[in-house]
Amino acid sequence: MIFAGTPNAPLLGVNIDHVATLRNARGGRFPDPVTAAQLAVEAGADIITFHLREDRRHIRDDDVARLKAAVQVPLNFEAAVTEEMLGLIEQVRPEHVCLVPERRQEVTTEGGLDVAGQFDRVKDACARLAAAGCRVSLFIGADPVQIEASARAGAPCIELHTGAYANAWWDQDSALMASELQRLQDGLRLGRAAGLQTNAGHGLAVWDHPAPHPFASSTAAVAALPEVAELHIGHALIGHALFVGLRQAIADFKAEAVRARNPRR
Repeated sequence: MIFAGTPNAPLLGVNIDHVATLRNARGGRFPDPVTAAQLAVEAGADIITFHLREDRRHIRDDDVARLKAAVQVPLNFEAAVTEEMLGLIEQVRPEHVCLVPERRQEVTTEGGLDVAGQFDRVKDACARLAAAGCRVSLFIGADPVQIEASARAGAPCIELHTGAYANAWWDQDSALMASELQRLQDGLRLGRAAGLQTNAGHGLAVWDHPAPHPFASSTAAVAALPEVAELHIGHALIGHALFVGLRQAIADFKAEAVRARNPRR
């Protein structure tokens, strides 16, 4: 297995869902998530991530087709394990697919995929998507049972859900931050030992203001873990871009990841 990223920093996957959220709040075509994706690539994004949900609350089917035609870096298509989504992915054939849990009522993805509890279904999906030429990742919690099941299901990659750590960081709960970060590192190491590429994402952020803080950003803390090959970041990056612009936001997140792996820089 050849792992993504470099010793200097993980690859950065920029999730453009919330550009589409803003567009859909008013209707029409602006702001265009495809234009945002192209700008993100120009600014240094290594991967463009998007989640096509059952209710199409942000990314829509025509966005997916336009992204496939317009974006020159790998696309990471996040989707639930449903027949509808598997069929669409087989048509689009994105380079990367991340299978995620999905509930219609949730505001954002609230937890990891239960691979162990629906093993045969996930295994079949991994085989179908591999046959379509897609690299499959499973979005799971840092749970040894789920990591082991992901390896048996045939997925070459996992993405560990960092939401609990990110929430503890926002709350400045240092004890919970420490325990969640250790749990993530243990999961990453277990995944690597199982031969999986290990990625991470969900809720990671940088500080919006230059005032000193008692600890590093959640992005830096996770990026510093050497087992992290890719970081996939969306909501906080797009939110940061509201204040500094998309190009600068991507530069800030990438620089944070590089500094985390190279603290003397």
